[in-house]
Amino acid sequence: MLALLWGSSFLWMKLALGSLAPLQISLVRTFFGAAVLFVVLVTARMTLPRDRRIWGHMLVVALFGSAIPFTLFAIGGQTVDSGVSGVLNSTTPLFALAIGLVLGTEKFSNLVRMLGLGTGFAGVLLIFAPWQAANSIASWGAVLCLIGAASYAVGYSYAGRKLVNTGATSTQLAAMQLTTAMGLLILAVPFGGLEPVHLHWIGIVAVAILGIFGTGVAFILNYRVIADEGATTATTVGYLLPVVSVLLGAIFLGEQLNTRVVAGMIVVLLGVALTRRQPVSAGQKVSPNETRDLVKR
Repeated sequence: MLALLWGSSFLWMKLALGSLAPLQISLVRTFFGAAVLFVVLVTARMTLPRDRRIWGHMLVVALFGSAIPFTLFAIGGQTVDSGVSGVLNSTTPLFALAIGLVLGTEKFSNLVRMLGLGTGFAGVLLIFAPWQAANSIASWGAVLCLIGAASYAVGYSYAGRKLVNTGATSTQLAAMQLTTAMGLLILAVPFGGLEPVHLHWIGIVAVAILGIFGTGVAFILNYRVIADEGATTATTVGYLLPVVSVLLGAIFLGEQLNTRVVAGMIVVLLGVALTRRQPVSAGQKVSPNETRDLVKR
């Protein structure tokens, strides 16, 4: 469900660009998303946590997990097909593993996962194809999408380390993140969000769906997955996300992906699959509950 909601977000962003500027899209989607979450909070008779420490951590998560990637993918969507944006977004688990290696939470000793990391980024190189000047998609828009994927990984990793055991529910954390991100985007509007608005029903409906379902509902699901299975596991939504974005882009926008990009997507997903391999000692059986505990630790 999360892959379906987030995979379709690239289609809605593409349609919304006909009415709003990238920063405006990011601001409106966080507004709609936060509105959905506050309705849920009121219905459940919950309030936002008042712990300043949680809000301090949330400032980092909102910046790297929402404000920056939302805007970068919207900017990239101006020149990059929605399907390609989804494919580039699927590199988030690779960046999450790379960050874990830098921070020491992941080990270099697992050769299969290291092979997966190398394979995944080889897939990215295949997608960009810098050696083919005529057919390369190595534009600034594509680079910004890739940076946005890395930003998501930073947000995931930080949330997994600092927010999982705070006592706050997934709905509270999601509401905090979108509210904080909305505040950050409001501060950024004077510097890049004052372009004229071209109101059209397609763009308005698209950004509303993006905010309500692709942001509000999706964030509840996302935090639930992080709480249940861990931050790195949550990033594996990237398995299905590019497939959804490619299919929707082809069906509704008439986008066509060449063989090289499709092959690159497959290589990236293969790399992601390899990075998910967990070592098990010979003869050792690990139950699902034990696996879940290991992921959380």
